[in-house]
Amino acid sequence: MMAAAAALPTVEEFLKRCEESGDAAYGALRSVLERLEDPSTRAEARIFLGQLHNRLPDSDSDECFNKYHFQIQDIFLDQYQYHQGHQDRKKLTMIVIPSIFIPENWSFTFYEGLNRHPDSIFKDKTVSELGCGNGWITIAIAEKWLPSKVYGLDINPRAVKISWINLYLNALDDNGHPIYDAEKKTLLDRVEFHESDLLAYCRDNNIELERIVGCIPQILNPNPDAMSKMITEGASEEFLYSLSNYCALQASDTDISALVEIEKNSPHRFEFFMGLSNDQPICARTAWAYGKAGGRIAHALSVYSCQLRQPNQVKKIFDFLRSGFHDVSSSLDLSFEDDAVADEKIPFLAYLARELKDNSCFPYEPPAGNIQFRNLIAGFMKTYHHIPLSSDNIVVFPSRAVAIENALQLFSPRLAVVDECLTRHLPRQWLTSLAIEGAESDEYSKDSITVIEAPRQSDLMVELIKKLKPQVVVTGIAQYEAVTSSAFAQLLNVTREIGSRLFLDISDHFELSSLPSSTGVLSYLAGTSLPSHAAIICGLVKNKVYSDLEVAFVISEEEAIFKALSKTVEVLEGNTAPIRQYYYGCLFHELLAFQLADRHPPAEREYKKDTSAQLIGFSSAAKSVLNNSELSISDAEKSSLIHMDVDHSFLPIPSPVKAAIFESFARQNMGESEIDVTPSIKSFIRSNYGFQTDNSTEFVYSDNTQALFNRLILCCNQEGGTMCFPGGSNGNYVSAAKFLKANIKIIPTCPDVGFKLTDKVLGKALETVSKPWVYMSGPTINPTGLLYSNKEMENILTTCAQYGARVIIDTSVSGLEFDTSGWDGWDLGATLTKINSCNPSFCVSLFGGLSLTILSGALKFGYLVLDRLLVDAFYSFPALSKPHSTVKYAIKKLLGLMEQKAGELADAVAQQRTNLKSRSRRLKETLEKSGWDVLEPRGGVSMVAKPSAYLNKVVKISHSPKDGKENGAAHEVKLDELNIRGAIVKATGLCINSGSWTGIPGYCRFSMALGESEFEAALNCINEFDAVIRS
Repeated sequence: MMAAAAALPTVEEFLKRCEESGDAAYGALRSVLERLEDPSTRAEARIFLGQLHNRLPDSDSDECFNKYHFQIQDIFLDQYQYHQGHQDRKKLTMIVIPSIFIPENWSFTFYEGLNRHPDSIFKDKTVSELGCGNGWITIAIAEKWLPSKVYGLDINPRAVKISWINLYLNALDDNGHPIYDAEKKTLLDRVEFHESDLLAYCRDNNIELERIVGCIPQILNPNPDAMSKMITEGASEEFLYSLSNYCALQASDTDISALVEIEKNSPHRFEFFMGLSNDQPICARTAWAYGKAGGRIAHALSVYSCQLRQPNQVKKIFDFLRSGFHDVSSSLDLSFEDDAVADEKIPFLAYLARELKDNSCFPYEPPAGNIQFRNLIAGFMKTYHHIPLSSDNIVVFPSRAVAIENALQLFSPRLAVVDECLTRHLPRQWLTSLAIEGAESDEYSKDSITVIEAPRQSDLMVELIKKLKPQVVVTGIAQYEAVTSSAFAQLLNVTREIGSRLFLDISDHFELSSLPSSTGVLSYLAGTSLPSHAAIICGLVKNKVYSDLEVAFVISEEEAIFKALSKTVEVLEGNTAPIRQYYYGCLFHELLAFQLADRHPPAEREYKKDTSAQLIGFSSAAKSVLNNSELSISDAEKSSLIHMDVDHSFLPIPSPVKAAIFESFARQNMGESEIDVTPSIKSFIRSNYGFQTDNSTEFVYSDNTQALFNRLILCCNQEGGTMCFPGGSNGNYVSAAKFLKANIKIIPTCPDVGFKLTDKVLGKALETVSKPWVYMSGPTINPTGLLYSNKEMENILTTCAQYGARVIIDTSVSGLEFDTSGWDGWDLGATLTKINSCNPSFCVSLFGGLSLTILSGALKFGYLVLDRLLVDAFYSFPALSKPHSTVKYAIKKLLGLMEQKAGELADAVAQQRTNLKSRSRRLKETLEKSGWDVLEPRGGVSMVAKPSAYLNKVVKISHSPKDGKENGAAHEVKLDELNIRGAIVKATGLCINSGSWTGIPGYCRFSMALGESEFEAALNCINEFDAVIRS
């Protein structure tokens, strides 16, 4: 039971006790607080304070402070009322003592600043004031704005006690009765004071704050433990006074000896100034000496303002961090100097956090780009520019440069005129070729592309087009001509007249803004459909956070162009990195959320094919690949197709990978060393493949291994070489070589050795090849999943050295070997040392990706370890989409975790090997049960099998609901090794690759890199198709 409080002294007795010392005055006030805290004596104690106030009518004078070591002062609030607020109280009555901050001009200025905010900023909110001192601002906030709760926090325990006294002094009237506000509450209901080092009290008590204010003239010591030992309630009044009261111009008798002591015992240094006009800081020791000598010292005052932006989005971020990603918290920095940066980055971090938290992997994306991203682009065009587009008018590319080069490769024009501002990333030989001189003669090479640079000014560009009659024109529009549509209309007309394809770049004029400027091109398209011979290119680089994060899109209203560009980006680039699309997708989403739906949306218009002169078609090589190669099935993008036919991993993403992805975007101001992946890649290829490098080795990085390989094909073409593929190679790479018009030789492989390449067969094939380039995958072979031993590689490389071959080793599907019995890995360094080749053309380059090795999912990253002989040729093709700095940061971090050989990531990879071994066994059993001949893999994520029991059978096939098409009448088909793929997808919705993709006659490829439910569904589809056959 609480002891009864001692009886109150008379006012005179109280003042006499206070005269003794500052500590005595504080003790006397503590005894009053004890009675205020007891409801039975509260009214009596409040009446006593009123009498004390009346006894000291001149209480604002320094005389009272010096004599009684405390002061009662009135703070008048009406002079600071910029908004009326909820109360009309004119003043607060406050007690102050020397050991706490005395309200000075700067604190009133701070309160004045708070008054400039609207009333809603504190109303019904949970608020905290840091460094509350005697509590006057805390009480003023509660009095004026009626927050649900205000916590006044201070590290000085005496300040907290005095603040409680002041709370009672203002919550009760002079008769000790409660003062109620408009909501029938008192200040005692709204205010609490607590001893706390900054927000420690709220953190320890799980108090979620909505607003934080603070006017803290100084942080005494960077070490909170040191301060907690120094500042205690038992510390002397003089010591606490010297810590508290120095700010702005100091009184001549201010004692700062305690600060000198802090500097002596810690690395902290205070800043003082010699008078108000001096801007050179001096330390506390110098200031103490200067002040003792009669000088006047000053202290700087800094005012900071911060607010929690977008609290709902920030909550999503912290929900993610609390779901097992606490280690990332230290990397999260939500302080921004620029509001525009915050408004862009915070929503993306919230989106990324939600995606990583809710999804075990990232979903399949069609080659044309993420369907949601394309819909957002179309929505932005409709909403802001009134152009009625759909996702089927938009193809996404990694960058503007890639889009331009891919378009030129698709058409392979005899002559192209390209804006001089857009030629920097085009292949060097296109810009130096003089094939135009023989354009009309038989001497002209059909494989050559000649690019003529042209000025952007429209009248000069038109003149060149009329004279040269190019088949393709790529140009932008000068800034001064972009305001109206006349320059665009002129370009459309002249290219239509002579039969040129027009690609118009609007990147420089396209604004990602809620108030985008109208341009002549977009105004034109709002009222007129884009002619069939024209397309729009737009590179997105104008974000506020990452100047080097780019994605691009091409707009065409002709279906044939849309489909061709979609397949071209698949063949030449693989696909556009999802992270790029997610980032800009968030920007479009925020802009669309900002807009109300248009009450008068643009009318849907019918596309009309215009009557142009004879236009150039797709190149013969491109046409052959687009029509005959086995590319991904993307006609039914909204359907539930199961993709066992793509080189993407849909395996679960481990927590360390998710953490690295989020951390890479959460970080700000990453150093060069943090994104330099080369040392990590060197270590990775040395430890996994024994591949040694030196200072002459070139390391090249890209978003996708497909883009890297295609640059090597172009190098082969430039050299006049022949690209040699073993039978049973990655079908996408073979298609790319055909698209790029490479000389190709398929080297036969034998089923007796699992369709591996052997040195004997290779040697026989190379006898007939001039300037051979040999592609092979390993250690794990794609698509068979078998393994090359170190001895087999030694024999193959020895043969290649004999014929001076350029060897390209693809490691993309290696790293998940699950049956390693009798296999000891590779040591390419030792192997190459043994080979003493006299042929100077022989070299070995290594390339691959890490999405399987470290289960990185959507984190697309490809590397190429390039021999010095190929460096100059490789860099003559500059339009390579390179990974963003955030990707390199995450990859470097993950490779570091893998080097530890233990931990959560290594455990996840080991578990995935076990899962793949189990999947391989189950898939094999399911296929063999249905009459397939299976080649059992030993690693990787794919399996090949031959449908022996189905070939030459006539079956009736009807569409599966999964393929996105309505069921129609069943039709008969005689199954063979080429149409088996189409039959399976129509009947079940399962996508696989046939023998035309694998390069192994009759053998289909099944990818096992699916999510758990998708893999189970795939097994069901195989059984379902077997039932169709047997029925």
